[in-house]
Amino acid sequence: MALHEGWRVQSACKLQATGEAISTTAYHPDGWYPAAVPATVLAVQVAAGVYKDPFFGTNLRDLPGMTYPIGGIFARLPMSPDSPYHCGWWYRKEFVVPASEKGRRLWLRFGGINYRADIWVNGKQIADSSQVAGAYRTYEFDVTDAVVAGKPNVVAVETFAPTETDLGINWVDWNPCPPDKNLGLWGPVDLVTSGPVALRSPLAVTHFTDASLKQANLTVYAELHNASDKAVRGTVTGTVAGIRIEQPVDLAAHEDKTVVFDPETYQQLQMKNPAVWWPYQMGTPHLETLALRFTEGGEVSDEKSVRFGIREITSEYTDKGYRLFRVNGKPILIRGAGWSQDMLLREEPKRLRDQFMLVRDMHLNTIRLEGKLETEDFFQLADEQGILVMLGWCCCDQWEHWKDWTPENYQVAKASLQSQMLRIRHHASLLVWLNGSDNPPPADVEQMYLDVEAQTHWPNPTLSSASATPTTVSGKSGVKMSGPYEYVAPSYWYVDKDKHGGGYGFNTETSPGPAVPNISSLRKYVPENQMWPTTSTSWSYHNGSGGFKNLSVFDGAMKATYATPDDLKEYVRIAQTMTYNGERAMYEAYSRNKYTSTGVIQWMLNNAWPSNIWHLYDYYLDAGGGYYGTKKACEPLHVQYSYDDHSIVVVNSTYQPSPRLVLTAKVYDIHLKEIFSKEQNLTVDADTSQRAIAIPDDIFAASSKVYFVDLTLKNESGEVVSRNFYWVPSTLTTFDWSKTDYRYTPAIQHEDMTELMSLPKAKIETHVTTSDDRKTLQVRLQNDSKALAFQVAVAVRDAQGEDIAPATWSDNYVELMPGEARVLRAALPSRAAEGAVVVVSGWNIAEQTLHLSAGKSIAAAVSPAK
Repeated sequence: MALHEGWRVQSACKLQATGEAISTTAYHPDGWYPAAVPATVLAVQVAAGVYKDPFFGTNLRDLPGMTYPIGGIFARLPMSPDSPYHCGWWYRKEFVVPASEKGRRLWLRFGGINYRADIWVNGKQIADSSQVAGAYRTYEFDVTDAVVAGKPNVVAVETFAPTETDLGINWVDWNPCPPDKNLGLWGPVDLVTSGPVALRSPLAVTHFTDASLKQANLTVYAELHNASDKAVRGTVTGTVAGIRIEQPVDLAAHEDKTVVFDPETYQQLQMKNPAVWWPYQMGTPHLETLALRFTEGGEVSDEKSVRFGIREITSEYTDKGYRLFRVNGKPILIRGAGWSQDMLLREEPKRLRDQFMLVRDMHLNTIRLEGKLETEDFFQLADEQGILVMLGWCCCDQWEHWKDWTPENYQVAKASLQSQMLRIRHHASLLVWLNGSDNPPPADVEQMYLDVEAQTHWPNPTLSSASATPTTVSGKSGVKMSGPYEYVAPSYWYVDKDKHGGGYGFNTETSPGPAVPNISSLRKYVPENQMWPTTSTSWSYHNGSGGFKNLSVFDGAMKATYATPDDLKEYVRIAQTMTYNGERAMYEAYSRNKYTSTGVIQWMLNNAWPSNIWHLYDYYLDAGGGYYGTKKACEPLHVQYSYDDHSIVVVNSTYQPSPRLVLTAKVYDIHLKEIFSKEQNLTVDADTSQRAIAIPDDIFAASSKVYFVDLTLKNESGEVVSRNFYWVPSTLTTFDWSKTDYRYTPAIQHEDMTELMSLPKAKIETHVTTSDDRKTLQVRLQNDSKALAFQVAVAVRDAQGEDIAPATWSDNYVELMPGEARVLRAALPSRAAEGAVVVVSGWNIAEQTLHLSAGKSIAAAVSPAK
């Protein structure tokens, strides 16, 4: 029974009653806030309309309790004594257990409580705040003696916020922390029934006997708990991928036991020709079912089933000492990004599915969770869609202040890890668990973690941290966390070869810096009178904290490289181009260098609230330049340019050899004079990169400051497999490597792209065709002028002028040579309403707006922009 709806929430400071009274049916929660759980206290208040949108402007700072300094990490600071969240907050719900459940054992299960709680049921205290402590622990209480079947019951939970010395939920420098520190029941609450023996956390672990994958040896685990005060003799039976298994089990009174089915004893678990689970780019993410039950005397006491994948994930060191992951024995270049939950921890199932769709549309294969241990729905989606997940603890607060740990911190850390291992261990999508983030734990803590992982049979690799720091327990990590997180020129990822964040090794978090949303999204969180210039209070508040509280590095590079923008529209236009170029270069450098490079995690994928930094799509799921630069770089069969040696490389990210291909590379000066052209026939082996053409250095030594590199990869039928276009400086940025810090490497001399600001005006003819259901459309763009059309972007907007999101385009932010035509296709999240339009814009074209008409083609031809 999911105890989801019908909760009431109120501050303990406003109440005189005790938990004993509040948890009875005689108590009337008059004036309490209505709530559906999971929900933090602030999320409840926002949903109830107590506070206006805390994500708009600086509204969050107006909330009571927001007394900590702007840019401060609240997790490290005490809560003000006069904060309304300094009090306890009660959650109360009435429920009825069906009379048919009488005689069964009843378990009250909490999926997440932040941070402490006293729990009462029908006037009886079930647990107190010394027993319930830890944001990432799960709890299950036997409430059989407290609950009455067939009659109304009451559960009341008084929750308490974490202190600065607790292992709480931390937003680091990504965004502000809400004033309640995410206090409350942030995980689901359920009432579960069983017989005397409960069965929990079934797991099936795979080991392949050889690289053919024709035999998978399965080992099955499950946790049993005898809740009765007498010994029980029973049987665990079930099926795993259709294979029947059975084992007699004896349990002493109140005994916990792990039951194991190993393939040596149960030879039917030596499975022949299994259907294997793969990440979506490597194959089919096929899932099987593991179903187990415990029976006693012919009666089912408890049963549980999970979906799992027959797959084996391992890791090793390359000859250069870098961590390389393998899935079912095959190497995989990890190309992913860092995930964030909503800042108020609100759950939105459709939004979650939309984001998984966006991950796959960008061709990414991994999501990283740093201390944001997501819902069961999240992990099930990852399993089903074949997206790998790397996860672990957070940095930058008590989680890594080990020298200050109290005995309770050790206890909570151990119990939290055990809870999460047992909760998630069966999921096929899990790649690796990180026992630390920015730093590895000390030896005693790391060993404690490793012991828990062994005891819970964690089936995947572990890392001591996301950094390169070795430990005395597990040795070197084989990964690096060397940044950058601020803007660096595209060439950075190529010219840094052995010291910092360049395209080698496994970089667990890095980024080319800020990601300014499109104007449509900016209007949703920046007041109109603060939109320009970008130094307003609201703009600044939606940057990061600490070293990321402003966009000075990004803005300085924009001014030095391109120009000082005259208005917001020009600023956003240049920003999208910089982000496109930066993200594309980062992923391409790591792709070219595989498997000298073994992985890269963009920091970040998404944001916890509307933000100007670190995302590939914004809070409103609108995709800008960074999204399409990433999508371009990570396409399965891809042609790309190298900034360091001018080579043209074809990357095959599939696991099959490429067909015969024809590569054409052309270089033009700023006036579109062709100064280099070459065609090359080639094939590319599976999962490799191949240098195909070398452009001579002296090609870029003519009179231009900027050159255009136009690359086309076609198959034998003449179909375009990959198209890529670059604007390349004659002289690359000069980096001041000696001044590198954790944020970035500053430039001594920026590259010069100023010639792009005075490109000749181009004329684009546009045709738009929509499907009959208005959920898909295509836009045909034709350049009818003699000028390059640069960074042409298309968007679908509703009648109010807001971008419709998520809308996934086949390509975007494109260039069209004179006479060239391109067709771009879009999938919309739902039927486009009346009044929707397609907007076409670019650096040197006049903006066009075309209305949609189902099944019809609409054309617009606009004269060159003035």
